[in-house]
Amino acid sequence: MKFISRQPLSSYVIAIFIIVTITGGLLSQIVTNQIILAVVLFMQFFILLFLVVRFHRDYIKPLSKAVETVDEILNQNYYARFQYAPVSELVIELGTKLNRLSKHLAEFSIQEQMQSEHLSTLIDHVQSGLVLIGKKGYVELVNRKFLTMFGNEQKDYVGYLYYHVLDHAIFEETVQNVFLYEKRVKETFSHYIGTEKYYYEVIGAPIMNEQNIVKGAVLVIYDITELKKLELMRKDFVANVSHDLKTPITSIKGFAETLLDGGIDDKETAREFLTIIHQEGNRMQELIEDLLVLSRLEQEDLILHYQKVNAVELLQDVVLTLGQQAEWKNINLTFENDLDEIWFEADLPRVKQVVINLIHNAINYTQEGGDVTVAVTRKDDTIQLSVSDTGIGIDKESLPRIFERFYRVDKARSRYTGGTGLGLAIVKHIVEVHKGKIEIDSEINKGTTIHVYLPVSKDLV
Repeated sequence: MKFISRQPLSSYVIAIFIIVTITGGLLSQIVTNQIILAVVLFMQFFILLFLVVRFHRDYIKPLSKAVETVDEILNQNYYARFQYAPVSELVIELGTKLNRLSKHLAEFSIQEQMQSEHLSTLIDHVQSGLVLIGKKGYVELVNRKFLTMFGNEQKDYVGYLYYHVLDHAIFEETVQNVFLYEKRVKETFSHYIGTEKYYYEVIGAPIMNEQNIVKGAVLVIYDITELKKLELMRKDFVANVSHDLKTPITSIKGFAETLLDGGIDDKETAREFLTIIHQEGNRMQELIEDLLVLSRLEQEDLILHYQKVNAVELLQDVVLTLGQQAEWKNINLTFENDLDEIWFEADLPRVKQVVINLIHNAINYTQEGGDVTVAVTRKDDTIQLSVSDTGIGIDKESLPRIFERFYRVDKARSRYTGGTGLGLAIVKHIVEVHKGKIEIDSEINKGTTIHVYLPVSKDLV
C-alpha cells in the first residue's frame, strides 16, 4: 500500500502508455484499418489516464496524506490533523475518524501528563523517604525526602541494584524479607548526619500483580527522631520526678521515724528535724507547683490574658524583689535601661515569672562577688529582655539541652540551691506561647547571657 501511495502520477502515465502500446501491437495483427486502430488506442489511453488521475486524486493522494498523519501520531505528535479536500465520502469518513483519534490521543496524553506530574509532585513532597525497587532488584525511584535523609542525587540510585547503593544493611535485610516472605516488614535503625543522630523506621511492602506474583517492593522510611526524643524525655521525666520526690520523702520519713522513736523528747533535736522536714516539704511543694505550671502551659486550650505592660517597670520590680537574695551572696545585681517606658502586650504574671526565673538562676549560678545585669531594649516590633551573669557558664554540649525538663548543668549546686530543674523549661514554654523566642550565649567560667524576644502589639508599634 505504501508503495502504491508513494508512486508519482508520471509513473502511472508511463504504465498506461506501455499497456496501450502492447494492446496496439496485439490488435494490429487482426485490425487492418490503422486509422480506426489509432483512434481506439487513443481513446483507450485517455480513458485509462482519466480513470488513473481520478483514482490518484480521490484515493491515492488522500491515502498518502493519511499515512503521513499516522506517522506523526506514531511519533507522539498528537496535534497532527488530516487535512484534505473532501473529494469522496470515504476520504471524509477517514479524515474525520483519524482526526478524532488524534484528538482523543492528545487529550489522553494531557491527562496522563497531568496525572504523572501530580503523582511526581505528591511523591516528592511526601514527608517520608520512598524507594521503589523492581522485581530484578534495580532501584526505579527515590523521592526528594529520601535524598534529604541519606544524601547523593537521584542518578546515584536509580538504575542500580539496591544492595550496591543503599548503604544501610537494614535496607538489604528488609528487601530480602519482603521478596522472601511476600509480606509487610518493619524495622527501625539509627543514622548519623554529621554529628546529629536520627532515628528512622523503614517499612517494606511487596508490590503484587493481578496473579499475586511479586513484581517489586516499596520501602517507606519514616523519621521518628522526635518520637524517640519524646520517649527519652518521658523516661527521663519519670526518672527525675521519682528521684526528686524520693529524696525529700526519704528524708521526711527518716526524720519522722526518729522523732517517733523518742527524738521528739529532745527539743533541740526535734526542732532541727522538724525544720528539715519543713524544708523538704517546701521542696516537694515547689516541684509539684512547677509541674502543674508546665502542665497548664502545654494545654492546647491555654488562654493568655493580655494587657499593656511596661517592661521597664516590670524589670525594676523584679530586680527590687530579688535584690535581697543577691545581697546575701554579695552579688551586684543591676538594671540597665535608657528609656523610662517600653510598652508591649503580654500576660503579665507569666512574663514576670520568666524574668524571675532567669534572674534567680543567674544569681544561683554566679559566685560571690560576681555580677548579674538585667537589660531591656526595643527593636521595631520586638522587645529584647536580657539577663547576663559572670557565673560558672555552660559548656557547648549542654547548651542544646538547657531548656529540657530536669536538666541541670551542675546537679549538686542546683539541688543545694533548691532548684527543681524546671525553671528554664517553664521559661521556654511561656516565651513560645507568647510567639517569642529565646537565645542563650555562654562560656565556661566566664558567664551566661540569655536573650528573650517578645513581640509588641501592632497597636503599640
